[in-house]
Amino acid sequence: MEQTIIRREQRTARRSGTLKNIFDYIRRNHFLYWLMAPALILTILFKYVPMYGIVIAFKDFSYSKGILGSEWVGLKYFDKLLNAPNFELIFMNTLKLSVYGLVIGFPVPILLALMLSQLRRAGVKKNIQLFLYAPNFISVIVVVGMLFIFLSPTGPINKLIIALSGHPIQFMAEPEYFRSIYILSGIWQGAGWASIIYVAALAGVDPELHNAATLDGASLLQRIRHIDLPTIRPVMAVVFILSAGGIMAIGFEKAFLMQTALNLPTSEILPTYVYKIGLKAGDYSYSTAIGLFNSAINVILLVFVNTVVKRLNEGEGLY
Repeated sequence: MEQTIIRREQRTARRSGTLKNIFDYIRRNHFLYWLMAPALILTILFKYVPMYGIVIAFKDFSYSKGILGSEWVGLKYFDKLLNAPNFELIFMNTLKLSVYGLVIGFPVPILLALMLSQLRRAGVKKNIQLFLYAPNFISVIVVVGMLFIFLSPTGPINKLIIALSGHPIQFMAEPEYFRSIYILSGIWQGAGWASIIYVAALAGVDPELHNAATLDGASLLQRIRHIDLPTIRPVMAVVFILSAGGIMAIGFEKAFLMQTALNLPTSEILPTYVYKIGLKAGDYSYSTAIGLFNSAINVILLVFVNTVVKRLNEGEGLY
């Protein structure tokens, strides 16, 4: 009994000491917390407070009754979503577009960074980087407008196709071309900007390692494999986990702008479906349930991929 009391007092003392140390640290560095306060407040207001609206997915929302006064219906709208005749099509469209984009687009920034790291002339390197980063600053609306112009039946690409085959291809109307156009245009727009983080990681590689490897007779590919790739492997792991965790969070704007009545079989995805159900049809409970379902899948994928990467990457992961 006495030992139990002693251990309890020791735990209390340690806890008190820890709290005292924390308060002392905050007191000494209070100006850092004041700098952090605006960002923290904005995050709480615009990220956490709106989470209260998730409860709409479990209620038959009515404007007149409000969120609290609306009738509780439980999983009614989730059941409606899973039993919808077009659910499988929309879900698979979203999954395919995300997975293909991740598989095809993930290695491209890494390859760009590795190629940029081999350039020794600073002026040439800066000009190439400017050329690669520029598409990222073009708005989505402009990019989609460019796609419609270049891929139209009378556009420059179809003029070349007509010269070779004699008839144009309806790129923006035929469903089978939607995913390729969406993914490739996304890589063109974002790969250069996404390579910045890898370029920064490669900048930390000690040049003496490359010099020593060159003296030992290592080729360029061998130096990339044994020096550069191990250096950026932790960064690759984190970026891959975050990308896989947001695999269902496709940007709504681009898919919606590229969508036509003829390519709906492949262009209708969960974000565009939420827009049509929520804002156009006014069924907020159903659209909230769809959005919550989408977010739940992202969280599950994030945890799963992080666990797998940690096992394959010697314990290195996002958390």
